[in-house]
Amino acid sequence: MSESDGYLLDNRQAEAEERFDAFTALFDPTTFRHLEGLGVGSGWRCWEVGAGGTSVVSWLAGKVGPGGEVVATDIDTSLLATAAHPPVSVRVHDVAAEEPPGEGFDLVHARLVLVHVPDRERALRSMIDALRPGGVLLVEDADPALQPLTCPDEHGPEEELANRLRRGFRRLLADRGADLSYGRRLPRLLREAGMDDVRADVYFPLTSPACAALESATVRQIRDRLVAAEIATDEDIDRHLANVAAGGMDLATAPMISAWGRKP
Repeated sequence: MSESDGYLLDNRQAEAEERFDAFTALFDPTTFRHLEGLGVGSGWRCWEVGAGGTSVVSWLAGKVGPGGEVVATDIDTSLLATAAHPPVSVRVHDVAAEEPPGEGFDLVHARLVLVHVPDRERALRSMIDALRPGGVLLVEDADPALQPLTCPDEHGPEEELANRLRRGFRRLLADRGADLSYGRRLPRLLREAGMDDVRADVYFPLTSPACAALESATVRQIRDRLVAAEIATDEDIDRHLANVAAGGMDLATAPMISAWGRKP
């Protein structure tokens, strides 16, 4: 990934908050179910990696209480300002380039982060190193190569256009170093890293208002990149956004694979 390309989905762009709101609606129930199952509770020390928005951070803060700690990190913390009060601390941090922001964590969690990180191996090792013995790691990442379509039921021109734009989006992500088949490897990678009791599942939303909101915000956010790369014209994008707003398509996201394990 060249420095001039930059991160395709910058948190400082106007559409970023819309995307995080859609992620909250789509994925928080699955994330919270896993965190509940892992036993997150009073007094826990947690590291939320690449936090982006505040929903998971706020949930963790409510669980750990005043005797716990939640360290929320991201390379861009612009959307985390409202979460920065005890037990939450917010830090600018690059998980693939810097040492962990502490050690002895009971929980380390990252959602939709590592797929975008060029040095994923170092990032994953850093997260595991930050755990106390017996601490738990939960990594949740998309696998766009496993299900690459916006509209799995491609039955008309509207769906064909949606899937063409999704192919372009995947190309732009790959050009910037994203690993579009990373999610499926998470269970094996956790086992190879020495984690115990590794398990995984997958969530694949289809036909939801939040899917439509995410699609609209994402396409608007990368519009200039799609046009510059000659993937689509402005007219194509306007037509697709109108199709999404009309509500007649079954829109999907990439499957999100959740994998978790315990440090020996």
